[in-house]
Amino acid sequence: MITQAPRGVQDWYGEEMYKRSLVEKAARELAATYHMNEIITPMFEHTVLFARGVGETTDVVQKEMYTFEDKGGRSITLKPEGTAGVMRAYLEHNMYAQPAPVKLYYVTPAFRYEKPQSGRLRQHHQFGVEFVGSASPLAEAELISLITSLIQKLGLKDAKLHINSIGCKNCRKTYNDALLSYLKEHEEELCPTCRERMQKNPLRVLDCKVDTCREIVKDAPRTIQYLDEECREHFEELKALLDELGIEYQVDTGIVRGLDYYTKTVFEFVNSEGFTLCGGGRYDGLIHEIDEKQDIPSVGFGMGIERILYFMEKEGVDFQPQPPVALYVGILGKEARGRAYRIVNEIRSRGVIVETDYMDRSAKAQMKYANKIGARKTVLIGTQELADSRVRIKDMETGEQTEVSLDELGTFEF
Repeated sequence: MITQAPRGVQDWYGEEMYKRSLVEKAARELAATYHMNEIITPMFEHTVLFARGVGETTDVVQKEMYTFEDKGGRSITLKPEGTAGVMRAYLEHNMYAQPAPVKLYYVTPAFRYEKPQSGRLRQHHQFGVEFVGSASPLAEAELISLITSLIQKLGLKDAKLHINSIGCKNCRKTYNDALLSYLKEHEEELCPTCRERMQKNPLRVLDCKVDTCREIVKDAPRTIQYLDEECREHFEELKALLDELGIEYQVDTGIVRGLDYYTKTVFEFVNSEGFTLCGGGRYDGLIHEIDEKQDIPSVGFGMGIERILYFMEKEGVDFQPQPPVALYVGILGKEARGRAYRIVNEIRSRGVIVETDYMDRSAKAQMKYANKIGARKTVLIGTQELADSRVRIKDMETGEQTEVSLDELGTFEF
């Protein structure tokens, strides 16, 4: 049906649009206090960017991307996440020439072909930050601090920080060998996808959602047991920084994240039912994967807007009410239209919310409409008001009326 949207997408309007705008406004305002600048990247990129950046063995690349061939025969993909596109833009525009670090945030649509569920759609929206240029654990601490502040600002209470370290490429090889050895002992019990994964990237098996695989990996070796000295020191300093900030956390060795580019720190904010509000971590090798001439450390996170709204509704968080219509200007007759609408514009230019009549309703019908939209005050302007050059402003709650000259109406305080 052409009057029905495709499965897994959502129209935004009315109260839900207003709530979403409040969440995005809070995220943008908070990011600004951390001296982060907004970036907007295209909704689609060359497919190879995600294959290399996100990882060919990930579910995102193998199963979930919206990929098509354009009219020039190029393979194009709607972006499934925000990081790879931002890193491409960082390199293309030589942002590495700017003073480090470069801190960028975005609010962007993302597209994944997966089963629609509460708080996650095939077209969803993400608030994300990419912190580029710093190898210090203070970068992770800053992002976790920002997320913690945003969660508090939005009134959410059921979201706990889980952290882990998956090491770097130096200690990952030793870990992968140990994990692969363990998985081979259970190979026949693994799902077909994980049997393939264990040869290409055994770490991905730990992220499988199939129950039998999840049961097997419960006793698998953990990355944190194989960290080299540098990665261990990095993780210990991060924990010390979080302690200093008073941010509670839980070391969760089961977190590996679903994208290949993560190294060292990975983290998630999870509610008591196990649903993830947001996730992120360090990805020091991602820029090198996209451009072999560059090797720049980075860290970031992505937070689903729909997931935030779902959490807020579930917790019964009260939203700031939408600003009411301060004044309804009723228009009676064609002769009054020009003058009345000029006054409407004068009052609007002061930032006051004003509504008026566009339907040629009667005076009675206009007052009923003003009441329906919750206008606090009303005024009627017709030929008599023009002739007298005076109008009456009615308070819709008390019924009290205030008479003013027509010339004063444009500057009246509502």
